Amino acid sequence: MSANTMMKTSVRNFFAHKGRMALSAVAVLLSVAFVCGTLVFTDTMDTTFDKLFAATSSDVTVSPKDTKSEGSDTGRPESMPASALTRVERADGVKSAEGAVSSMNVTVVNADNKNMGSENGAPTIAGNWTHNDLRSMDITSGHAPRGPTEVMVDSDTAKKHHLKMGDELRTIAATGDFRARIVGIASFKVTNPGAAVVYFDTATAQRELLGRTGQFTQINVAADAGVSDAVLKKNVAASLDGPYKFQTQAEAADANRKDVGSFMDVIKYAMLGFAGIAFLVGIFLIINTFSMLVAQRTREIGLMRAVGSSRKQVNRSVLVEALLLGVFGSVIGVGAGVGLAVGLMKMMSAAGMDLSTDDLTVRWTTPAIGLLLGIVVTVLAAYVPARRAGKVSPMAALRDAGTPADVKAGLVRGLIGLVLTGGGGFALYTATQAAKAGEGSLWLGVGVVATLVGFVVIGPLLAGGVVRVISAVLLRMFGSVGRMAERNALRNPRRTGATGAALMIGLALVACLSVVGSSMVASATSELDKSVGADFIVEGQNGLKPQAAQALKSASYVSHVTEVKFVRTTLTTPGGVKEDEQLVAATPTYAQDLRRETTAGELSAAYGKDAMSVGSEFAKKNHLKVGDTMKVAFDHGRTVGLRIAAITSDDTTFDKGAMYINLTTAKRYVPADRLPLNGMMFAKAEPGKAGQAYKALKSSVAADPTVHVKNQTDYKQTLKDQVGQMLNMIYGLLALAIVVAVLGVVNTLALSVVERTREIGLMRAIGLSRRQLRRMIRLESVVIAVFGALLGLGLGMGWGATAQKLLALEGLDVLEIPWPTILTVFVGSAFVGLFAALIPAFRAGRMNVLNAIATE
Repeated sequence: MSANTMMKTSVRNFFAHKGRMALSAVAVLLSVAFVCGTLVFTDTMDTTFDKLFAATSSDVTVSPKDTKSEGSDTGRPESMPASALTRVERADGVKSAEGAVSSMNVTVVNADNKNMGSENGAPTIAGNWTHNDLRSMDITSGHAPRGPTEVMVDSDTAKKHHLKMGDELRTIAATGDFRARIVGIASFKVTNPGAAVVYFDTATAQRELLGRTGQFTQINVAADAGVSDAVLKKNVAASLDGPYKFQTQAEAADANRKDVGSFMDVIKYAMLGFAGIAFLVGIFLIINTFSMLVAQRTREIGLMRAVGSSRKQVNRSVLVEALLLGVFGSVIGVGAGVGLAVGLMKMMSAAGMDLSTDDLTVRWTTPAIGLLLGIVVTVLAAYVPARRAGKVSPMAALRDAGTPADVKAGLVRGLIGLVLTGGGGFALYTATQAAKAGEGSLWLGVGVVATLVGFVVIGPLLAGGVVRVISAVLLRMFGSVGRMAERNALRNPRRTGATGAALMIGLALVACLSVVGSSMVASATSELDKSVGADFIVEGQNGLKPQAAQALKSASYVSHVTEVKFVRTTLTTPGGVKEDEQLVAATPTYAQDLRRETTAGELSAAYGKDAMSVGSEFAKKNHLKVGDTMKVAFDHGRTVGLRIAAITSDDTTFDKGAMYINLTTAKRYVPADRLPLNGMMFAKAEPGKAGQAYKALKSSVAADPTVHVKNQTDYKQTLKDQVGQMLNMIYGLLALAIVVAVLGVVNTLALSVVERTREIGLMRAIGLSRRQLRRMIRLESVVIAVFGALLGLGLGMGWGATAQKLLALEGLDVLEIPWPTILTVFVGSAFVGLFAALIPAFRAGRMNVLNAIATE
């Protein structure tokens, strides 16, 4: 047979079975769409931020150079004297220079004390209005602020919170609260991704945000005509002495882009990882589709072989069909991916991160990657069925359709599956015996991959036993219809195993993450009960501002309030090893509020004069003991020797590795204006007054909506909610893989119905009703879905239990199986089976009995 004839045959077969190919094409489409949608969405985000950073950066920017911090821990940004501006203005090539003030450690509230900031994590930025701001913004209403009682806001914030001219806003900064009325509204010329921006006049911004006038957080420099940014940067740097940082427009934009880029990369690769899982599930669907099509066309392929087609030509014919399927699904998937990206942008805009479709970015690499992935994955998935087709002999044309099972291949497959599963199980066991989490995580990864592949390979062997057990429990009550459903599921174990495996992958990940999440919450809750003696824990956004800290200390019904600051230092051990570490500077009552076991010394002694504690791992690594003196260089403070008075056990979840000093020690060696804000605070109620103290503490900080007072019950719920939100997001992404797996069940059943057309006609002829027929197919679907769920949930719980053993090395030592979630997923899988069978069962019920019997 000529190559041209073979090609025509392949195309004809593809369109002849287009209905049967449709669901496989949808699987390819969804997977490609997810990949392309992710790439378009993240590329658009990059474009949005690139435009914003390019528009807001001056030709050259001068800012304070601080290698350890940007000053945010003090509540006031790093600043430079106004004299630096005078010197920059005199540098060669400078057209103009102006001082800017900017702070992101502020909270802006309206008259109802509602936070005007973004709810999606974008910052609230307060500063002075400068000429440089005209590069990115236009004043569209009113005028720029001219005095201490005037403020201008960005139009997005005004629209979102229904602000108008004359409304009063209160700004809460580390230096205190101040009020101003809106006199102007400015609109961004480029897309604002969600930050809330307020402007004051320069004197007000300096006084209220920095705590003193005559200071700037940066200097924006514009170049004379013909002077390049690089030359201007060199000239400006020569005009200034001291710890300053100089950046051209490109360098400033690139630095900002890197800060955002690391976050965007996490999102991109996480989403692409889930797209990869969907592709993996889709492979099973494609393999099943082509395997069943090859089996149904055994006689046709036998005739082709009889009239002269070679094995290679038959093989190539099936692969051409797969190529057509991959191209068709991928092309539509690329388009759907762009639509998905637009949908994600709309969702983000609704959530508060404004993204304009004007910045929609579709790089040429995106469709190229989508098409390449879709086509390659589809053709590779069809390779095994194509090889099987090539092995069909000319004599098959004389037999009934359907190829006999290859017993030898089945035995080899089973042996490989057992070896992989056993090896994976051994790797998981080895992970549980690891002494360090890092070593164990490598074994965990090997075990997860090996057991997953092993279960996929051994699936047909497992199908026989597991399906019989499921049938004994679920199907026997349905009598003969149930028994026929069981036999149909067992008729082709390889097909049942592959279909169940597709569902298994997504559910295994769901079960694993559920176990890990529940164990994390249970461990943290247990540790909270054991370690936290305080009645209340107080946290704030970017730390607790001084006014909030003072209000908490003045609250009624409270026996003590503990302040906790995190102080940056450089430690030098007696052995000469230098380490950058944060010390926990707290009032001595912290030892009551957070109980820590010691391996040497008394923790109370660490709060003595010029004393400190260290963690057991740090002490072991650096051969430290109680009585040794540590050289401590405080950030922006003095260098002193502190005596090690206690070594705390690192067998804990909270404050693992923390080093403690008395807050008075930090105040002695660090200037008051360089001390960080309280990172958190603890409080203890007077005996029998917990309820009154709770209300009093909440009331004391009610003026700042970013400060949250929590009792232990609240704190436990917060932990649970945070883990729950993370898991829900992951479940949402895994839903794509589960949808593809459901398509696989639908496709398997639909092709199975076609394969059994004559058989169905005969059953109908001898008295099987349409209702019984539909029930038989639904029950078969339920069995396959429950089979996949049992494998997935069992495998996932094994992974989760192993992961928890590694978490136990980090202090999270409680294993909790979330049985409600596991049971919900299991029952949900049965309903998935019912749903997947609706269309195939309906089509089977509509078959004409005589036509079905006459089918070959």
